[in-house]
Amino acid sequence: MPLLTSLLILIVTARLLGQIFSRFNQPAIIGEMLAGVMLGPSLLNLITPSPALSGLSEFAVFLIVLSAGLEMNFKEVIDSMRGKGAVIALLGFLLPLTGGILVGVGFGLDVSRTVFLGLCVSITALPVTVSILQSFKLLDSTIARYSVATAIFNDIAALLVLGVILNLPEQKSYQAVASATLNASWKLILLMTMIVSISVLIKQVVQRGILIDQLSEKLVALIGNEALFGLLLLLVLMFGSVSAALGFHFIIGAFFGALLIDRTFFSPARYKELELTLSSITGGFLAPVFFAYLGLEFKIQVIDSVWFVAVVLVVSIVTKILAGWLGGRLIGLSKSDALGIGFILNGRGVMELVIASIAYERGFIGQDLFSVLVLMGVVTTLITPLMFRKWVMPKLPKTTNTSNP
Repeated sequence: MPLLTSLLILIVTARLLGQIFSRFNQPAIIGEMLAGVMLGPSLLNLITPSPALSGLSEFAVFLIVLSAGLEMNFKEVIDSMRGKGAVIALLGFLLPLTGGILVGVGFGLDVSRTVFLGLCVSITALPVTVSILQSFKLLDSTIARYSVATAIFNDIAALLVLGVILNLPEQKSYQAVASATLNASWKLILLMTMIVSISVLIKQVVQRGILIDQLSEKLVALIGNEALFGLLLLLVLMFGSVSAALGFHFIIGAFFGALLIDRTFFSPARYKELELTLSSITGGFLAPVFFAYLGLEFKIQVIDSVWFVAVVLVVSIVTKILAGWLGGRLIGLSKSDALGIGFILNGRGVMELVIASIAYERGFIGQDLFSVLVLMGVVTTLITPLMFRKWVMPKLPKTTNTSNP
């Protein structure tokens, strides 16, 4: 099937099912993912994953992250990863990682497959986290701050481990492991140093009385509003490119790049225009492609052990929810906020698929485990908004619980 035809069918079906789920007060992303499962190899086999669709999906992820970063505050996110926030971040990574490794050991998997199973279980996909929080209009909540901070920490930690594994030589001596770890660590430090330095520079500019919003208005008068939007995209792409060049996923750098762009840099009317432009492109076109593509990646025919799939699903879901809830309660959050963090952290989505696909392409795992990991990513992403709506939303304050996704 030609690319444009596949894309048209995918978008129409995803939007249609998304609207149906919305009518029943459920997040549209559930219907969008089911559209991919239905059209993909698992059921109708009308559309198969392709490099072109994968590229569109990655661009959709970029815009989702850009939209989220513009709505969130850099200082609040960073503060959430310090002090008490570190408790949730560490538990959110280590507890599921341990659970995944124990499952691999219990089923007699070799070392590489066991490690990658643990990594994929430990992931919390930043784009999925942000999209679910956006759908419930909770991006400015306590749940969002800690969930996003934990997702960022989990993704960085998992990608750091992945970078170490991919850089290991064939002779896996202690010296080689230590060298690969140091190599990945200094790259992470370099990325974080760049982000913090630019943040400090922006703060210094503001403190010296330079009004960035007035500068942006002059820029709009000079080059136009559409060109200003293009410059924002280029700036965030620069951060993503640096992140990718250092061996990390471009999403990490892109999110921090968008996070550095504060809404106070624009006049209220100008910011509203940028927000509407971004939301129309993302929500109306590319976001459904991203979530539908997750469903396309699933291939049920190669899964031969229902028992193994069941154990992986149970362990991945329970350890994430438990880690979020336990971490939240340990730092003094309310039961509803702690439970909400646990449910939100359960969504894996694209980041888990990134690690699984890299492991599959490099020969660390086979088609069977890859499909199990894809299933785990799809299922956990599907049930996360359902569980959140049923068990968390009714317990939130009425001033917060105002969404109708």
